[in-house]
Amino acid sequence: MAPVPTPPAQPDDTPESYVGLDADAAERQARARGWSTVRALPPGTVITMEFRGGRINFEVDASTVTRCWVG
Repeated sequence: MAPVPTPPAQPDDTPESYVGLDADAAERQARARGWSTVRALPPGTVITMEFRGGRINFEVDASTVTRCWVG
């Protein structure tokens, strides 16, 4: 039987700290803090609900982060 893979550790970060930042600056900051996947989405985008370790999501309206969550 193959070993169960260990998911990557989540960066120790506060998603709320990205709200209000310019989308480009928020992405640079997230990558510098260790997020392997950074996803920027327009408001109301339909997405699947699977959790992905190491991913941070930004809802971006008019080039500004309005909401942020992990997974």
